[in-house]
Amino acid sequence: MGVSGRKPKPDDQRRNRMPPTHDWIEVEDVPYHGPAPLLPNRYRTIEDDADNHQIRLKWPARTRHWWSVVSSMPHCVLWTESDWQFALDVAEIHARFVEGANGTELRIREKLLGVTMDSRRDLRIRYVAARPEPVASEDVPDNVRYLDL
Repeated sequence: MGVSGRKPKPDDQRRNRMPPTHDWIEVEDVPYHGPAPLLPNRYRTIEDDADNHQIRLKWPARTRHWWSVVSSMPHCVLWTESDWQFALDVAEIHARFVEGANGTELRIREKLLGVTMDSRRDLRIRYVAARPEPVASEDVPDNVRYLDL
């Protein structure tokens, strides 16, 4: 997911004037409302001498809120099916953290998802203002074009 190399600096602070190896990925700063998977059912296996039993677990409220935030980040438009599967795995780690497990792995995986501004910078993802759609008017002749300013 991440790219190699140093973190990028603004153009006026760069010392190396060579073109960057990787360019920024610009994503419109609007919440993602496209198709996203729902949190699946959670189960825990209870082992006893005679048989193994599975009990269904509820997702913690903090994890459900975390999922609603993560699954609506603007750069989710870039995600493929494997990225969504990775995010679901991170949701399970988040639930275990809320239930008392160590959070080191959660921190590392959230960075790969680009949850914070700092991690998006590392991934070379930049949110840009959404461009307004030009209003089509019947009074404008067909040979007139809108300029992007």
